[in-house]
Amino acid sequence: MSGDLASQISLPMDVVEIQKYIPHRYPFLLIDRVLELEPGKKVVATKCVSISDPMLQGHFPGNPVVPGVLIVEAMAQACGVLGHITLNGLEHCLLTEVANARFKRKVIPGDVMKFEVTVKKMRKPFYWFTGECTVNGELASSVDLSAYIV
Repeated sequence: MSGDLASQISLPMDVVEIQKYIPHRYPFLLIDRVLELEPGKKVVATKCVSISDPMLQGHFPGNPVVPGVLIVEAMAQACGVLGHITLNGLEHCLLTEVANARFKRKVIPGDVMKFEVTVKKMRKPFYWFTGECTVNGELASSVDLSAYIV
């Protein structure tokens, strides 16, 4: 890639564009859009939850709920997009730690999860992030993450 990758990004970023920056694919790609991105600082992404999402087929029959671990994974994927673009596309972020995960409300089909992830600190080759998932402005989950840059 030539030039500054961040200057080439057009927002909102759709799922086709997202796949250029992280290796995740269906059925494990858990973010649909990137709405905001400030390299080295913050990313805001969304996921529209549908009853047809594979993660809901057995969790739980008759009472579909997005698994908390997949909400955390979605925030980690948003970190991956942020990290890849921050580092000008030269490296990838690998999740190394999940801490202080809290779940405040169920996420069900029809909900739109909004993920806001910010960089707390950087000390190469590590990044530390804090993230929140909201649904209609209500906190659904929060977490602290760290990633190793490879």
